Amino acid sequence: MRNVLRAVAALAGRPELWATGIVEYRRLVPDGWWRRRPFLPVPDAEMLAFRATTQYGDPEHPPEADDLIAWLRWCKAENRRHRVR
Repeated sequence: MRNVLRAVAALAGRPELWATGIVEYRRLVPDGWWRRRPFLPVPDAEMLAFRATTQYGDPEHPPEADDLIAWLRWCKAENRRHRVR
């Protein structure tokens, strides 16, 4: 929960990334999330651990705000680029 609050705080002052954040969050949530505990739309823990390991070398390392913002800016640019084609 602490990581979610950090992400929300990082995005609070960047309304231009809010929609992108919602879209990307939905993409991270596995299909059929309502059939598995904790019955909440949360990203897969194994996938998040893998991403943290490849990014920081530690599966327990929480995402850093600057990295989250940079990733969302990249996602926004990529989404826009693919939409134009």
